[in-house]
Amino acid sequence: MNPPGHRISRPIYEALPYIYILCGLVALAASYLHPSKLMSLLLGLPGLVGVLGGVVVVLRRRDYRQMKANNYLNTDLSVPSKRDE
Repeated sequence: MNPPGHRISRPIYEALPYIYILCGLVALAASYLHPSKLMSLLLGLPGLVGVLGGVVVVLRRRDYRQMKANNYLNTDLSVPSKRDE
């Protein structure tokens, strides 16, 4: 178990959603090619969850970073900015 404050490295953290998507696509392809309906279902559902989960994480990170770049996180919305006037 990792001690508190110890995190995974940045390259691994950034690659995780794409790993989820890749594993999900592999599972979906395997479910498509498998002859057994039960095994196909058991491979396909986690594959679908992996693809959807990876896409959600990618989009959430992108939106958060865009919001952070536009400085929307620390602004006081009660005071209109100079652009709005």
